[in-house]
Amino acid sequence: MSEIQNISRRLFIKNVGLASGGLILACNYTLFSKDIESGNLTEFNPNLFVQLNSDGSLIIVASRSEMGNGVRTSLSSVVADEMEADWSRVTVKQAVGDEKYGDQNTDGSRSVTYLYETMRKMGAMTRMMLITAAAKKWQVPENECTAKNHFILHSSGKKIGFGELVDTVQTLPVPTSISYKNPKDFKYIGKNLKSIDIKNFVNGSAVYGIDKRLPNMKFVAIARCPVTFGTVKSFDKTAALKIKGVLNIIELPKIDRPFGPLGGVAVIASNTWAAFKGREALEIKWNYGKNEGYDSEKYMAELTERVHKDGKIEKEIGDINKAFGEASKVVESTFQLPHLAHAPMEVPNAVAWVQGDTCEVWAPTQSPQTAREEVLAYLGTTKDKVTINVTFLGGGFGRKSKPDYIVEAVMVSKTINAPVQVVWSREDDIKHGYYHTVSSQYMKASLDTQGNVTGWLHRSAFPTIMSTFKPGTEYPAGWEASSATDIPFEIKNLKIESGQAPAMVRIGWMRSVINILHGFSINVFADELAYAAKQDPLEFRLKLIGSDRIEDTKDPIKYDTARLKNVLKKAAKNANWGKPLPKGHAHGLAAHYSFNSYVASVVEVSMVYDKIKTHNVHTVIDCGTAVNRDTIKSQLEGAAIFGMSIAYYGKITAKDGAIEQNSYSDYRMIRMNEIPKVHVEIVESTGTPTGVGEPGVPVIAPAIINAIYKLTGKRYYNLPLSDYELA
Repeated sequence: MSEIQNISRRLFIKNVGLASGGLILACNYTLFSKDIESGNLTEFNPNLFVQLNSDGSLIIVASRSEMGNGVRTSLSSVVADEMEADWSRVTVKQAVGDEKYGDQNTDGSRSVTYLYETMRKMGAMTRMMLITAAAKKWQVPENECTAKNHFILHSSGKKIGFGELVDTVQTLPVPTSISYKNPKDFKYIGKNLKSIDIKNFVNGSAVYGIDKRLPNMKFVAIARCPVTFGTVKSFDKTAALKIKGVLNIIELPKIDRPFGPLGGVAVIASNTWAAFKGREALEIKWNYGKNEGYDSEKYMAELTERVHKDGKIEKEIGDINKAFGEASKVVESTFQLPHLAHAPMEVPNAVAWVQGDTCEVWAPTQSPQTAREEVLAYLGTTKDKVTINVTFLGGGFGRKSKPDYIVEAVMVSKTINAPVQVVWSREDDIKHGYYHTVSSQYMKASLDTQGNVTGWLHRSAFPTIMSTFKPGTEYPAGWEASSATDIPFEIKNLKIESGQAPAMVRIGWMRSVINILHGFSINVFADELAYAAKQDPLEFRLKLIGSDRIEDTKDPIKYDTARLKNVLKKAAKNANWGKPLPKGHAHGLAAHYSFNSYVASVVEVSMVYDKIKTHNVHTVIDCGTAVNRDTIKSQLEGAAIFGMSIAYYGKITAKDGAIEQNSYSDYRMIRMNEIPKVHVEIVESTGTPTGVGEPGVPVIAPAIINAIYKLTGKRYYNLPLSDYELA
């Protein structure tokens, strides 16, 4: 729900960094607010802001973080389009972390979904108020005036700029009814609009967290226990203090909170290099703790044993045992997927300056309010004394919504009474992160004599993300199981179960979250069933999805199977599915619904010197109204590369409790010479905008696996392919 007011003459606008003097519209938009839903608001608490100044400049406050997701551009363009603003006059001001902005957590592919209608409303209201102001100034009826490209035009031919109307429009109330533009008249929404920040990205002036500098700032590197949740027993800093540039060395305690720092020994230096070298010279003895025995290979065997036994029932329809007993054919498969690391290009880092009971932070964070809460918990001060400034993020993928690295900087700054920057190395990032969960899955299905699927059993075991918030939790939350329970197939007998899985490392959400593992197993298994039924995988999948229907899920945006079939058909058509390919090439397909969006991909692969080569990826997405087609295309291109990295190389392992991988050398990403041509089609739609950043990932790995089977006759149930020397 939202309420929009003209607050041009209110004093508190300074609290959001806007200067007085222009038209300022503010919207009360608070997600999940019980007060708003129950109508118990006693005062207006705005959290979205638009300011039009007398010089015609338009400032839009962005509450979400920019990390290559294009959110500053997409949301601003919605306001500008409905307002009929000139895009060249628009600037964006980044909001600090504050609950007055509503939900600022930039993950879950939901920023545009949640804010689209409100941003449209703000733009439309501003346009209507400008028309009213012009009509009042000219003493003419409003219906003789129109807005176009930062001007109000009168039917007589005269026009006036938006900025010239500011003094008049400041005095006007917001309209009680809204007139929106016809979507056919959109000039920014649904177009290929370049990023509003592109100039700063290109010329190097964009400030990322790692770029931030303060006078007299110190640089910090932290040695953390190799085993998760281990602590310092003792340390010798003698050799480290001899390193040129090393200024001080302190011990940091472990903080037992979901996003609390792991603790360790912090080296404070005059530059990053000295801090890193000083850390290398430390001699530390550790208390490894209970996780010292974690061996990921043995743990996988334990998970696999569990998924071959009855588990906790998440969903049950019909009688699968009867279906299996009466089947013409039964197919069973087991899938194993390893831990994954986020590994964004920009490592975790943060600048903090604690002065007395106040603290200011500059950081690349996806969740500035969470960061603020964690800093408050550590300092024990009040909210008004903590400021979280959000910089650009050099990639996030979910890692930078967990602010342990920010609290580390605050801890050091408070201890040494100076501004500091904590910088993680790539090795720190790989060895001490919040990992995408490891999993084992067992699947069993029955086919009748016509090749129809009559029974479906899917059993998963994986450490839950909830273990980070409530240690000891060993079964998935309902939303984690939903990517298996909300399966779109029309099957009369179905059972979804979860197995027990204690967490041995910090588990966190990563781009696409549990859809990665469920999207993989479901798509590979469906392809296997197609061949067992001796049917074309595309036709089999369409038949498996079944009739056009709206699935009854808990989400307010309901699942439409016709839209899933549509993207699958389009992807197949674009890839020329079923038509001859060059000798030694093969196609594979996958389709998945996540973050309220429908995605299908068809990949083309071949074998080159006994290695898999992916030549083409044809992806189709139905994400409702496409706010910025350029951004959507970029996100799906990136998703293809992200998914390929998972399929080819993604694997985090542990031995004696310690993560074995170190850097991009042994936790590889897809290289430029391996990148295929990525073709993207965006389905035309006027529906509610839905997720874009994540839903393109889950389909890539299974499509590659299915193509490999078509090419070689060998099916792979475990990732990565590098384990089989195929990459």
